[in-house]
Amino acid sequence: MLFVRCSDYNKVLKSTDADLKYRKAVEYYDSSECYKSLPLLEELIGLTRGTQRAEDVYYYYAQSHYCTKDYYLANYYFKSFAKTFANSPRAEECLFLAAMCSYKLSPSYSLDQMDTRNAVDEFQLFLDKYPGSNLADSANKMVETLNFKIERKNFEVASGYVKTLKYKAAVQALKQFLKDYPASQFNEEAHYMIVKSQYEYALGSIETRRLERLRATNESYLTFALSYPDSKWLKEAEEYYKKSSAQIEKAKAQPKKK
Repeated sequence: MLFVRCSDYNKVLKSTDADLKYRKAVEYYDSSECYKSLPLLEELIGLTRGTQRAEDVYYYYAQSHYCTKDYYLANYYFKSFAKTFANSPRAEECLFLAAMCSYKLSPSYSLDQMDTRNAVDEFQLFLDKYPGSNLADSANKMVETLNFKIERKNFEVASGYVKTLKYKAAVQALKQFLKDYPASQFNEEAHYMIVKSQYEYALGSIETRRLERLRATNESYLTFALSYPDSKWLKEAEEYYKKSSAQIEKAKAQPKKK
């Protein structure tokens, strides 16, 4: 039985009947046998260029790549369709699916987020071009998910400086994160890590800069304590504040060098 089906498919491949090839390509696509439809449609793109059938062939060709989960090529052909057949009723769907391809290519937050950023840009392009689309709500939800992944990645990078004991870079990166994401769910932890990093940075500083940086630690602690009075990190932050305050008092008690 398998031999018969393969034999029939080979006959279609070798056929010179463009109508037959198109009909069978659509049948294969509808049956989710997209790996069979692709070579037929690829040949038909050249055979139907400039004809009324060209749009249908190109549409199924892009969809077949999507069906086989070849998202890089599907993205390319969906965008190409939307540009080539800009007046087609399918152009809206194809622009959305191009963005969906980048969404599916978006990796875990711990990896490089280039594809994630591409997906955000492509969904935004779709929303700008079709603001009243029935797919707009879905696009906005996708953008929200993607942006959170980028946010989490940026927090991981900033907090990574603390883990690697690069406290000066940690303070700078965490403050920038708070500026970029003022409503982030990671802000409480970011504030705590600033207190810790400020203190550790101060301890490693030269004597002439230590007092200034210890005071910065205390300022960071007060900001954290006022913003998150019930934080699970409050006691740890308070310990840094106490140690920093003790260091400040010790510095004040020392006679000034003439």
